[in-house]
Amino acid sequence: MSEIPTHIKAWTYSEYGNSAADILKFNPFVPLPEVKEDQVLIKVVAASLNPVDYKRFGGLFKDSDSPFPTAPGYDVAGVVVKLGSQVKKFKVGDEVYGDINENGLDHPKVIGSLAEYTTAEERLLSHKPQNLSFIEAASLPLAIETAYEGLERAGFSAGKSILVLGGAGGVGTHVIQLAKHVYGASNVAATSSTGKLELLRKLGADLPIDYTKENTKDLPEKFDVVYDAVGDADTAFKAVKEGGKIVTIVPPGFQNAIYFLLTSDGAILDKLRPYLESGKVKPILDPKSPFPFSQIIEAFSYLESNRATGKVVIHPIP
Repeated sequence: MSEIPTHIKAWTYSEYGNSAADILKFNPFVPLPEVKEDQVLIKVVAASLNPVDYKRFGGLFKDSDSPFPTAPGYDVAGVVVKLGSQVKKFKVGDEVYGDINENGLDHPKVIGSLAEYTTAEERLLSHKPQNLSFIEAASLPLAIETAYEGLERAGFSAGKSILVLGGAGGVGTHVIQLAKHVYGASNVAATSSTGKLELLRKLGADLPIDYTKENTKDLPEKFDVVYDAVGDADTAFKAVKEGGKIVTIVPPGFQNAIYFLLTSDGAILDKLRPYLESGKVKPILDPKSPFPFSQIIEAFSYLESNRATGKVVIHPIP
């Protein structure tokens, strides 16, 4: 393993703005983040982008954001190069992945995953499944943990039905797969635009719904759980059974729905590892992925266009 440098390359912002192009700058001389007792230092191999990244640098959470200059990025896949004194789960050389910010909006890491090196608490990480590439692993943590936590909060279980609003997005693709292949749903319905219906079928949706052609507020069937990943309260309330549950992950949530922000937890990734290693649950990468580290501005512009299917991943990282 090459020597750990004192300064690293990262994309950082020092002010808030409307888009990545306005404020994100390549910085080749960022001090290496310090490793705390319960943390590991990770040489980043791949990272994925999430809407929370551009909402952060848009200033939506400025009261609890990190001090400037800060490098965005939640999802990481990489190699452990240094251990804090209390770390027991990992050793130097381990391939790991995870969402490095435990409470995503409460003072996230100053140096996130869009950097050559980043740090994370050991409890937020898991060993990378052997059958997944770093690119595939980097696409998973925030999205699959959010999908899982929402299903748990809704008390989802075998034999129940679910409607996923936004089935082709980063979280939606995993809600479909987990509901069908992990929980044993009786019926999985999911919405997307026309070109993404076949993907929904492949993921396990029994009823793919084209929201551009069908009135989703007038579905003949009602569901035990509606998982809303797009912020469509009207459809959610019309589609849920009496006594059923609605989960939404779109801020600020709405009344009578379960709204939550993910608490990152490597134990969820540990629990889902057998499903990932068996191929029952698969990472879903946008066809344009991966974007090289030099094209992070373009990658964010694409994510902000809402045209992405699955996850937008950055690789290689120098």
